[in-house]
Amino acid sequence: MPSPPPRNLLKSMGNGKLGDHQPVNSLHAAMKRHAGFPRLSASSKALVLLPLVLLAFIFFFVYPKEFELQAMMSACAPGAYAASSSSSRLGEPAVVRKPDFRLLIGVLTRVDLYERRHLLRMVYGLQLAPGNLTAHVDVRFVVCRLYKDDQRVLVPLEILAHGDVIILDGCEENLNGGKTYTFLSTVAELYADEPYDYVMKADDDIFFRLPQLVDSLGAMPREDMYYGATIPCDSMDPFRDYMAGMGYALSWDLVEWIATSEVARNHSVGTEDMLTGLWLHIGGKGKNRFNAKPAIHDYRNPVPVDQCEHEFMPTTIGVHRLKSNPRWAEVLKYFNFTAGLQLSKFYKID
Repeated sequence: MPSPPPRNLLKSMGNGKLGDHQPVNSLHAAMKRHAGFPRLSASSKALVLLPLVLLAFIFFFVYPKEFELQAMMSACAPGAYAASSSSSRLGEPAVVRKPDFRLLIGVLTRVDLYERRHLLRMVYGLQLAPGNLTAHVDVRFVVCRLYKDDQRVLVPLEILAHGDVIILDGCEENLNGGKTYTFLSTVAELYADEPYDYVMKADDDIFFRLPQLVDSLGAMPREDMYYGATIPCDSMDPFRDYMAGMGYALSWDLVEWIATSEVARNHSVGTEDMLTGLWLHIGGKGKNRFNAKPAIHDYRNPVPVDQCEHEFMPTTIGVHRLKSNPRWAEVLKYFNFTAGLQLSKFYKID
């Protein structure tokens, strides 16, 4: 026996009387109306459609933009200081520009001059920021063997913090006692597997503007090259004598030759810059010589001592004889080294 229809259905089929007869079609139509989903109001429809519209928006508009954002962030990330514009196309690897050359600057200094090394690290560190130079430049501080207890603690702290100190075991702390020869011969061995194009010997009282130095060396030959400021001061002829010890550069092949030459080994003690010129003269080396004066010069005293001294210039590459902090401050101010300092609530500098 079939089950009776629902009460609400019975009420809708007549005048509420069970015995009233209704046409079969009317019965089917009523049952069809009530068998499906209930009708939704406008507000209910909006609640259902809104999430669907939001999902469609995210899928078609926001999601594709995420790839563009990632690409933009990758392009701005540090690491490669130059890349081909075509590498930005999807699927192509980034092209990193190879440095024009590799330069090692060895700053020959004394062990106890901690403050000077701190100053030089700041001065050169600011210039070595990624993208500033077209060459790879490393600055190392070169000292002879440690001979005091405090040095054996403080210098290792520097090495741990900065990793830029070379300790030469084969010399005592005396610039003209063979330190330059020991430095050059040691460098040839230390970096034999990954040689530099040039090695520069520098004093700790000279300031180099690295972009200008790199531009100048970039035009030099990579072999048999001897570069610096000629001595005597009144000479501009690089073949007359030798390059001043304030800072001169040698190509890597000359560094290797010095490391193995009996000429250099047998003439290692004496005025170091003069000896370097003597080694090259006796050995018939350094045929490519370049004088960087007047761009490399001494600090100008109130009463100049010689022609190596003159005023700072926009084209200056290096300034020597900066024996005190006030002189360093004067040079750095002239070349506007603190221009990048931002305003801050943490300091006020008039």
